[in-house]
Amino acid sequence: MEIKGEDYKVWYNSAESIIYCQGSLRLAGTEEYAPIVQLLENVINQSSQNIILNLCELEFLNSSGINVLSKFVIKVRQKESISIMVQGSENIPWQGKSLKNLQRLMPALKLAWV
Repeated sequence: MEIKGEDYKVWYNSAESIIYCQGSLRLAGTEEYAPIVQLLENVINQSSQNIILNLCELEFLNSSGINVLSKFVIKVRQKESISIMVQGSENIPWQGKSLKNLQRLMPALKLAWV
């Protein structure tokens, strides 16, 4: 599963259960994020136990994108049988605060800084 735009790429490696997001996600609202939401929901439905969300190369994420990630984390939390680790980069300013907020939505979420 892969979604590509001009400035971004989001894909899922099912062998490793890793969702990769890279580039700059500046999509306008829910409609433009729909394909990414669908990918994330497919991952939840397919996943056995562990999901890794790798954001290390995601340089920018607008508020609509943060909303999409928040809803994804809430859906993972509701599954209870799935754990999630979010990998971020300390070198990308927006990630520090925003990724810690995801942990507030799901205290069991693990954050790893690369």
